[in-house]
Amino acid sequence: MAFTDLLDALGGVGRFQLVSTALLLLPCSLLACHNFLQNFTAAVPPHHCQSPANNSAAAVYGSGAWLRATVPLHPLGLPEPCRRFTRPQWALLSPNASVDGAATEGCKDGWVYDRSVFPSTIVTEWDLVCEARTLRDLAQSAYMAGVLAGAAVFGSLADRLGRKAPLVWSYLQLAVSGAATAYFSSFGTYCFCRFLMGMTFSGIILNSLSLVVEWMPTRGRTVAGILLGYSFTSGQLILAGVAYLIRPWRWLQFAVSVPFLIFFLYSWWLPESSRWLLLHGKTQVALKNLRKVAAMNGRKEEGERLTKEVVSSYIQSEFAAGRPSNSVLDLFRTPAIRKVTCCLMVVWFSNSLAYYGLAMDLQKFGLSVYLVQVLFGVIDIPAMLVATTTMIYVGRRATVASFLILAGLMVISNMFVPEDMQSLRTAQAALGKGCLASSFICVYLFTGELYPTEIRQMGMGFASVNARLGGLAAPLLTMLGEFSAVLPPVGFGAPSILAGLAVCFLAETRDVPLVETIEAMERRVKERLSRNDAEEKGEEVSLQQLGVSPLKETI
Repeated sequence: MAFTDLLDALGGVGRFQLVSTALLLLPCSLLACHNFLQNFTAAVPPHHCQSPANNSAAAVYGSGAWLRATVPLHPLGLPEPCRRFTRPQWALLSPNASVDGAATEGCKDGWVYDRSVFPSTIVTEWDLVCEARTLRDLAQSAYMAGVLAGAAVFGSLADRLGRKAPLVWSYLQLAVSGAATAYFSSFGTYCFCRFLMGMTFSGIILNSLSLVVEWMPTRGRTVAGILLGYSFTSGQLILAGVAYLIRPWRWLQFAVSVPFLIFFLYSWWLPESSRWLLLHGKTQVALKNLRKVAAMNGRKEEGERLTKEVVSSYIQSEFAAGRPSNSVLDLFRTPAIRKVTCCLMVVWFSNSLAYYGLAMDLQKFGLSVYLVQVLFGVIDIPAMLVATTTMIYVGRRATVASFLILAGLMVISNMFVPEDMQSLRTAQAALGKGCLASSFICVYLFTGELYPTEIRQMGMGFASVNARLGGLAAPLLTMLGEFSAVLPPVGFGAPSILAGLAVCFLAETRDVPLVETIEAMERRVKERLSRNDAEEKGEEVSLQQLGVSPLKETI
């Protein structure tokens, strides 16, 4: 009997599962705030060069006229953000006057920022504009590098120390590093603290998901996984509201970080995964936790009847199903596994690359960044509903491939929409982001079903690392827009289409039993190929019996 049968006997999806799942998903909602926080803390307000100090002239002509004479106009009619005249061009004060070939220079005296929408951001504080504008994307890359490092560090710690200890530490680390980010005044320190915050993303997501799944009976896991996706979506909506109410970047950073101190305090109540405890021989602690769960679910008598021998009998069959993998080389050892791993590497990397490429640069759409953030969050809700329905009734492969290809086409086609049609550009991008979010949810389930039990955890971890690499590359690819406006949309859209085509080489897993071992998977693939060959030969024989030559012979 499997461990999930024991959970069913102790109340199934009872009060404990509902309360613990809610307590674990709430931090995941606010974690999404940190993922997209730089849309607001690193917003770039309109700006132009600080004019040379000449208070007397400014007093005589007025600040508007003084600006017109000292800063050239951008083709759109706004002041040029990165250049100024070397000498005041007084002729420009006359109506319809123009100056051709006037010498300009960089902003030697700093910049003047429009603070009507964003009173302060890291851009205005450290002048991350003009020649230093790439540092803004570098700060987001530091966060994504932390996410990648956290996947390796906290994933390893979860196997050694359990799920609870790394999760509790991650809450504390995020609260402290988030508050430190708002306190220190150095850009280098800001990037370092953002790196530490990124590490906690992996620690919280991976261990929260493990605790939810490992305490949840089989019939509740699908719903729990979907709720995790929706909690992440709700976090994007929460961020838009909080950012709208709290405009200064330091206070906004502080506001979304302090709640994790509360999560740190109540997380001590959460019990460690009994599956992990039993696997590591800590039967007494596991038994104590199971009795607490039974009591909370109204099955106290069943919990009291549990003994070490009874609990061990439930868990042995599950752990005997396959050996855990100790080497990432197992993901490339045999042809069938190698094919799955290579395809999933492309899918996870491309999905994450395009997702963060769209979601992390909202100002390019020319609309209110708060409105776009809400739109990008709301679009995920119907998109995930459609994805869930098609996964159940159509299949995993068709769903993931269709969403990835559609998203890629939406991103690339946005290049051909004129910049003055901002509403259409935003709608297309929002639809593409919704498709990418849905494919992300689908590919989590698809990956778990493709890998056999003995290397499933290793495969999921390796796939997650590829996703983190995609998130790390997204802001770097955005920097290429400085050389050509075509490179970012093509760089985000083309890999998404390629990933959709790669999914077509994977096997469908809808209503297919899970494979336990690598050998069993290789056997299944060979049987499928043999069956296909037999069907092809049978078709040829049937044609010959009818007196029709096979196509290959007629050619």
